[in-house]
Amino acid sequence: MAEGDTLVSVDYEIFGKVQGVFFRKYTQAEGKKLGLVGWVQNTDRGTVQGQLQGPIAKVRHMQEWLKTRGSPKSHIDSANFNNEKVILRLDYSDFQIVK
Repeated sequence: MAEGDTLVSVDYEIFGKVQGVFFRKYTQAEGKKLGLVGWVQNTDRGTVQGQLQGPIAKVRHMQEWLKTRGSPKSHIDSANFNNEKVILRLDYSDFQIVK
């Protein structure tokens, strides 16, 4: 397996104007476009959180997207990523919006 193909899992939380701006929908679409699996949800704290899983190169691309792009009407102040680990297989079969 090439280095960029190593499977990883990482948790994330995005801070800023990220609720009420279709952030979850755009996150799901970008994750699916990259072939990632995981989930995204709003929090009671006004942030968006979730988990990404897939090849490390694609996960890195998605992390950059979450830090700098988001949905068109969002304003991202910061992005936290933690609990990153190498995994042997994916825990999810799709990228879900959790209500």
